[in-house]
Amino acid sequence: MSDLQVAEAAETRSVYRPKHNKFQRFIKDHGWSYAFVLPSMLAFTIFTLVPVVWALIISFQQGDIVSSTEWVGFRNYLRAFTTDSGVFTRAIENTLYYTIITVCANIFIALILSALIQGRHKHVKTFFLAAFYLPAVTSSVIVAIVWKFIYNSEYGFLNYLLSLFHIAPMRWLSDPALVLNSITLSTILTVPATGVVLFNAAMGSIPPEYYEAAQLDGAGPIMRWWHITLPLIKSTTLYVVVLYTIASFQVFEKVFILVPSGVGNNTQFILTQIYQNAFQQFQYGIASAQAFILFLMIAAVTIVQFRFLRSDVEY
Repeated sequence: MSDLQVAEAAETRSVYRPKHNKFQRFIKDHGWSYAFVLPSMLAFTIFTLVPVVWALIISFQQGDIVSSTEWVGFRNYLRAFTTDSGVFTRAIENTLYYTIITVCANIFIALILSALIQGRHKHVKTFFLAAFYLPAVTSSVIVAIVWKFIYNSEYGFLNYLLSLFHIAPMRWLSDPALVLNSITLSTILTVPATGVVLFNAAMGSIPPEYYEAAQLDGAGPIMRWWHITLPLIKSTTLYVVVLYTIASFQVFEKVFILVPSGVGNNTQFILTQIYQNAFQQFQYGIASAQAFILFLMIAAVTIVQFRFLRSDVEY
């Protein structure tokens, strides 16, 4: 048999090789990798993917989700805005107000604190980072309970401080004109621990040569911070902004602890509306629709943030 015939026979065998041999070879080469990933994928599928898909299906249904349901299409999405005289619309407004103020304030505070810590001695920096990160490892429920005592109208610490200046006590959590701002203020005054740690790490990775060159050109500390630090930590800023935005849109436990009975519509947020519709009024279809409206809002805001804050800077 000639060499040409041998090559043609080998090519023929490779073309008509059974597909199961390729599968066996794939399992042999990558089987262990997928075996290690499989538990996490199963947990994600069972506890995240399946509930999300089921909630999406429920958002198009009405009735008892266990025994009998009726397919109503997008009617639940319309009822989400029209039920209870437009309370959900007010909840969206309160959530947007809370999110805009807390995210902007937390980013600003985290940037300032990180810049102040960055130039300190190694041990001093470690101490402040650990101190500022303490609220992040503390239960949010515990933090909310502490703020409830601070805001107490009779013996709260905040009214005590006002009494030192002969100012009358204020009903921080019961006055409709104050309660939303009180909830917002409690988030602002809680140190943004994650932002401080991430910004500090990002600032520490900037080459010092950039600052030295700018200093030789006569740039002061503020100019160096504005023209060097901020542009080079833009990717970290994007991550922190997205992280805080998602957390602010999902505010619930703080509101539930501070004002469990609510103060009219001034303490209605998107998640409190979802909770009330699902677990108090048992309107699972409307609650699921509101949950997906929240998902679409977060996705839209995140896309806008990526559009304006993304950066290809490398150093």
